[in-house]
Amino acid sequence: MKHIQSINNPQVKQWKKLLTKKERDRSGTFLVEGFHLVEEAIKQSEQIVEIIVSEQVGLPPRWDTGAASVTIVTEEIADALSDTETPQGIYAVCRQIESDVTDAKTYLLLDAVQDPGNLGTMIRTADAAGIDAVIVGRGSVDIFNSKVLRSAQGSHFHLPIIRGDLNEWVEKLKEKNIPVYGTALENGTIYTETQPSDSFGLIVGNEGNGVSKDILANTTRNLYIPIFGRSESLNVAVATGILLYYFKK
Repeated sequence: MKHIQSINNPQVKQWKKLLTKKERDRSGTFLVEGFHLVEEAIKQSEQIVEIIVSEQVGLPPRWDTGAASVTIVTEEIADALSDTETPQGIYAVCRQIESDVTDAKTYLLLDAVQDPGNLGTMIRTADAAGIDAVIVGRGSVDIFNSKVLRSAQGSHFHLPIIRGDLNEWVEKLKEKNIPVYGTALENGTIYTETQPSDSFGLIVGNEGNGVSKDILANTTRNLYIPIFGRSESLNVAVATGILLYYFKK
């Protein structure tokens, strides 16, 4: 167990770099913060690299950290690593792992979702609904952004989340005879007119522009959720929850 007391330590500087997408992509790692996320990371021993904990906090005695190294740091260092207003003083460095989704039958595909809270909530909802995989298309916020991680509440460790080209994924799913449903207010059908099934792909899109037209042109069917009140639209994460729970048998 190491103990670092200087905020100028090179290791501390490296950890801080993980708050940037550039370094996360370069290193193939990401940083999670808080007791709940660190505990979820520990359960996935192949992903966790090391645990960082403030000397003011300490590790819960029930935790089995396995082979992960543990580094004790000062409260000053712990606070410097935080991206929240109320730091809990505990972090984990984790590996980015892309899982095999060959046998997946249900997919959530996200087109240019830019709000980290929405993206994290949709990943968490897909996890709760028992969806097999989440495919995140170009133009979306980084899946390992700290706000995305917090909103997902540990679901990054529960199901495959893959960055990819949605046009290519639509073709892959259709080749496997998996129906692909887009979401669109124009030229769509009410979602309840389509029957739930054991396999499907659901595409939801950008908060302002929805799913891109070139993707919508290639789907099995495009759906919409009717609005009964005076609101112009539903939040994309809420709409995703309604549709996933409808289609998931």
